[in-house]
Amino acid sequence: QVQLVESGGGLVQSGGSLRLSCAASGRTFSSSAMGWFRQAPGKERDFVAAISWTGGSTRYADSVKGRFTISRDNAKNTVYLQMNSLKPEDTAVYYCARMLYYNSRRGDYWGQGTQVTVSS
Repeated sequence: QVQLVESGGGLVQSGGSLRLSCAASGRTFSSSAMGWFRQAPGKERDFVAAISWTGGSTRYADSVKGRFTISRDNAKNTVYLQMNSLKPEDTAVYYCARMLYYNSRRGDYWGQGTQVTVSS
């Protein structure tokens, strides 16, 4: 069983930055690929970024490439999403997930989500 708790969301102006955190419980965190997804109102949940279990490999959706950075600290059982140069279209609920595998766009365990709102 894996439990995930996101934090760090909030309201920010366009061009600003936020750092999301996802604290995980469970023994499998350090051996699992992790990812971030987001869901805007009226839209499907979309993949944002993923990181391998070692942290040595990362991949991103084209819409956030160059602006967002995913990282992890296995000693703290935490994965992060640094979001820079935020745009109003980044407004969404952001979810942390344990990935089925690194190259997947599916997760099997999910957090409750944290709201990110970017004002223009």
